[in-house]
Amino acid sequence: MTTQHPTADPYAPGPTALRVFAGVGLLLVAACVVATMMVTLGDAISGDGVGGGFVTAGFWAVGLAAAVGVGALVVPRRVLVTAQYALALMGPVLALMD
Repeated sequence: MTTQHPTADPYAPGPTALRVFAGVGLLLVAACVVATMMVTLGDAISGDGVGGGFVTAGFWAVGLAAAVGVGALVVPRRVLVTAQYALALMGPVLALMD
């Protein structure tokens, strides 16, 4: 018999579901890396050829998203999975701002 904490959300995803979301998030990270590269190359060809600070921040964001995603696979927490998705999507957006 398992007892739940009285304030626990009965509809919260379990550890297995969070690991699946983190794994799918790593696929999203890979797609966002490619999108960030495409935006950066497009900016380099059509612009002045120099990447700015937002391009660097975009690549840092997707890199951190990958690290957080691996952390979410090891220790499944809802906050880590949410941070992974947010950081992954911030990468191309930041690169577009340059």
